[in-house]
Amino acid sequence: MAKYIEDEYDEERPRKKSSSANGSGKKTSGKKSSGGKSSGTKSSGAKSSGGKKTGSKGTGKKGTSRKQQARKQRRRIIIFIVEIIILVIAVVVLYSVLTATKGGKMEIKENDIIINDTVQQEEEATMKGYRNIALFGVDSTTGALTKNTRSDSIMIASINQDTGECKLVSVYRDTYLNLSNDSYNKCNAAYAKGGPEMAINMLNMNLDMNITDFVTVGFAGLTDTIDALGGVYIDVDDNEMKHLNNYQICMAENLHRDYTPVSSTGYQLLNGLQATGYCRVRYGGGDDFRRAERQREVLQAVADQTKKASVPSLTEIANSVFEETYTSLDLSEIVEMLSDVNKYYISDTAGFPQESYRATGRIGSKGSCVIPVTLEDNVKWLHQYLFNDYDYEPSETVKTCSAQIYSDTNGYLK
Repeated sequence: MAKYIEDEYDEERPRKKSSSANGSGKKTSGKKSSGGKSSGTKSSGAKSSGGKKTGSKGTGKKGTSRKQQARKQRRRIIIFIVEIIILVIAVVVLYSVLTATKGGKMEIKENDIIINDTVQQEEEATMKGYRNIALFGVDSTTGALTKNTRSDSIMIASINQDTGECKLVSVYRDTYLNLSNDSYNKCNAAYAKGGPEMAINMLNMNLDMNITDFVTVGFAGLTDTIDALGGVYIDVDDNEMKHLNNYQICMAENLHRDYTPVSSTGYQLLNGLQATGYCRVRYGGGDDFRRAERQREVLQAVADQTKKASVPSLTEIANSVFEETYTSLDLSEIVEMLSDVNKYYISDTAGFPQESYRATGRIGSKGSCVIPVTLEDNVKWLHQYLFNDYDYEPSETVKTCSAQIYSDTNGYLK
């Protein structure tokens, strides 16, 4: 079971000078509570001070049923993961040097994953039947996929396991959030400090999510993956074309290969290098917000091409890409479920914080940040967007983080 926190985060993680630390729960001290027990009587799985889970868990059959349900949910999501691994390659667009990155599988202990107490109830209500996965693209030029590198691309893939519908949400990398040990900074610092585990905890704590699986990729393999799918169709405008080609020049030098300049605007087939250059464009209006939107556009385009690929082709791509990923999933599980990949589809994409509930500003030494205004309102919007929950009430943890963000940033905003 994942570690559910109720009104406070009771675990302080070691900090490094080079990166900010993490977030809190009810109070922002990052210290353990005196009792460690829940004030309620839910069988939440929250740990008491003695390390045991509180609440009346029920019979052994119930425990077995929960395990069987978890295995069934994992089997369903693995069907989609092969497509996610292929798609997420297109997210990683910010590297200046291609390096042969060797990743692999990471075992995450569920007891180390933070899930806010309120989310338990939602798992049996509006979030039931959904599986949420974190997708990270890390800014690494040395092959570091585990940590010590900031995640320049952060996405949540939320999959309705009954219908196959998937929604993608970009969490803007400069968003000012609780990193998960009571330190507030740009959210991409969480991955640098504690790798995927801390980054997942950051997302769960601030957004009331229940993520336990992740996929991280480096830049290596992006161009070849898109080329293997026959390219992707993208609508390129005049402002984007110039910058797209400039990025191609830089990448071509690092990749030691030729490039083909995009010479016209409009809807067209881009090869791997061209599509990568398109993803990297942050100029011509929109800055990081528009760049994140371009990343999601490429993901959608890759999804469309994936539907046209044969199972043997997808298997070959998955095998080659897996060497350049770091994930909580097994390649054998992914390949086993390839035959059902066409069940899943991306229905919509969005960015967090939502446009109506965000601001930008320079927050002292933290630099230019994206500010959720407020975090609480953004979490309400997120649960409405992903799970059609129009009456969602954020957890006390989110409310506490929201108040702290307001306190830290309000004086800097005009």
